[in-house]
This record gives sequence, C-alpha cells and structure tokens, in this order.
Amino acid sequence: MSLILPPLSLYIHIPWCIRKCPYCDFNSHQANNDIPEQDYVNALRLDLQQDAVLAQGRKLTSIFFGGGTPSILSANAIAQILQDAEAIIGFEPNIEITLEANPGTFEQEKFSGFRTAGVNRLSIGIQSFNDVQLKLLGRVHGRDEALRAVDVARKAGFDNINLDLMHGLPQQSVDDAKADLAQAIALAPEHISWYQLTIEQNTAFYSAPPILPEEDILADIQDDGQAMLAAAGYEQYEISAYAKNKQRARHNINYWEFGDYLGIGAGAHGKITQPERARIIRLWKTRLPKHYLDAAASNKISTNLAGHQNVFGGGSDILSPESLPLEFLMNVLRLHEGAPVKYLTERTGLSLSALEPQWVELTQKGLVEIAEENLCPTELGRRFLNRVLETYALS
Repeated sequence: MSLILPPLSLYIHIPWCIRKCPYCDFNSHQANNDIPEQDYVNALRLDLQQDAVLAQGRKLTSIFFGGGTPSILSANAIAQILQDAEAIIGFEPNIEITLEANPGTFEQEKFSGFRTAGVNRLSIGIQSFNDVQLKLLGRVHGRDEALRAVDVARKAGFDNINLDLMHGLPQQSVDDAKADLAQAIALAPEHISWYQLTIEQNTAFYSAPPILPEEDILADIQDDGQAMLAAAGYEQYEISAYAKNKQRARHNINYWEFGDYLGIGAGAHGKITQPERARIIRLWKTRLPKHYLDAAASNKISTNLAGHQNVFGGGSDILSPESLPLEFLMNVLRLHEGAPVKYLTERTGLSLSALEPQWVELTQKGLVEIAEENLCPTELGRRFLNRVLETYALS
C-alpha cells in the first residue's frame, strides 16, 4: 500500500455551551460562570505539542474551532491558541481559520478581537429565525439576536460568514422553512449550511421525541429550498453546503477529500496518514473536560494502540484495508463533484479495482460515475447515498 501525505488541518474542540440544546449529541457541556479558560488553553498547547510529530513536517491548511460554543471563550484565549498553533505546527499561506459562534455570545469588541487574533471565517449557529421554533429547539437566542449577530460580524470585519440553518423542525410548515431560508439569503452570507434536523441518540429529543413534519412536507421543503438557494446564486457542492462565488468551506472539504487532521481538546478526533508504515490511524482524546484538564495536570504519558504517546488518553485504531473503500467513499461521495480517482490510491493505497464489483453495479444502476477523472455520485446517487454506501458496508 503506497500512500502520499495529504493536506493537514487542525480541529480544536471547545466543550462548553451556555445551555445544552435538546437535539445536540456533540460533546458539549453547560458552562458554569467559571470556565477554566487559561487552564484549557494551556492543556490545548500541551496536546498539540505532543501531537506535533504527527504533522510529519506539514503546515496547517485550515483550523476549525468547534464545540460546544467556541465563541464563549475570550478573544485573548483564541489569540493564544492560534499563536501556539503557528509556533508548534506552522501555517500555510492563506490559511482558513473558522470559529463557530452562537448569537447569544455576540459582543462587538469580542468579535473584533477574534478577527484581530486571526480568525477569518465565522460559522454562526442561527438554526432558525422563527422565535417559536427557536424556543422549541432550546436555543438561548431569538430572531433579533440572530439578525444582530450577522451585523456585528460584518462590523468586526468578517467577509467570510457561514450561517447554519436547520429545516424539518417541530411543527414547521413548508412556508415556515422557506421564510427561514429567505431571511438567511437576505443577509447575504458567503456560505449557508442548510440541513435537516435528525433525532440522535443520547439527546433530550431522543428521550422525548417532538412531532416532526411528514415525509411529503420534508420533500417539498428540500425541493423548494434548493431552488431558492440556486436562484440566489448559492451553489450546492455537498449534501448540505451551499456557497456563493466558490467560497467553499476548505476545512470541511479536506475532511471530505480524505485529508488528514489533528484533533485537540476534550473528545477531539484526528485522522493521520503514516506512509512509512503504510497505514492510516484515527485518534481521539479523553472526552470529559474535567478528565482532560486532570490529564494535563498529571502529565502522565500513555501510549495508544497506534503507538502514539499523549497524556490525554482517549484511544486509537488503525483502519484496515477492508474498511478503506467505505471510509473513503462515505466522505468523497458527499461532494457533488466527488474527488479525483488518484486520491483513492494516494490517500488509501487502493486501486480502482478495490471498489469492484460494487462500483460496476452502482454505475449500471446510474448511482455513481467517473466524470472528468473524479469518482462522484450522480444526481440519483446523491438522493440515495445511504443505499450506495450500504453496498460497501454489507460487503
């Protein structure tokens, strides 16, 4: 298996929120008034120092602060983290640095500080502009705060903004969903992430499910919404991602093209290629913030299954050759244009024949194709992507 090092990104997990939303299954925890900010920044530095060897000489092409609510931290904390990342790993020119933010955390001075610190892309968790829907979703902000957040972001100097918006919400009609989308479009963000609410395990909604729209309503929302976005100049390039003027989320594209990423912070995950060992490894850090901070304080090195030493525990696994076709396709087939055929060999060590006979059968059914030297789904394949992937999951 011959592998080539792909681009490298960094994911930084900030695990605290003002309040846990009932639909959220991420590793997030309601914040008290005394977030141990500086201790966490120090722990992130140690985490990255110990993972630096995994960069294998590469610099970072993108950074993503996720959570939780990263904007709950001070601008000074974000600046320290970015200074550490540049000193320890290094940045490629024109690096994309994204920070997730919720409207309930927007203050003009703080967001101007984020921009000064080096954050050049904001992802704002709007979810809805309807006050009734926001209350049902357990959000801490209302419509007015959502609108103000975008205004504050622009005034702070951000010219690359993503709005996160959900549809298929409890009690939502087609007109409700279209009104939400129309408001998002009117704010003219460079990017819109528009996705359907799903009920996940280990959430309050899973324990007490709300009544969601029927399938025919969901289908009408999807069709009408996609038409609205296209008419407004937003190109759909992934299942739930729409960009104006090709301002796509480069960090996410690196995931979907089976690139590498380091993950630091409580519960963060990473994926790393090791060409000299002809293998791809996944690593994850201990999940609870208290345990993460305790590990930093103890400084007791442990060695995971991948042979990597880090004090933050968690775990690791090595992707088997048998699992690689599914692992690769479940990422690249999310993209409308797919990914170059050569990435299959360069980033997994597999040849095209490793995808057969399933690929041949799926091609004959009109679900996938090789177009302009890219492995990609057809329009029909995008609609039934889960069925496409199931053929590899069951093999």
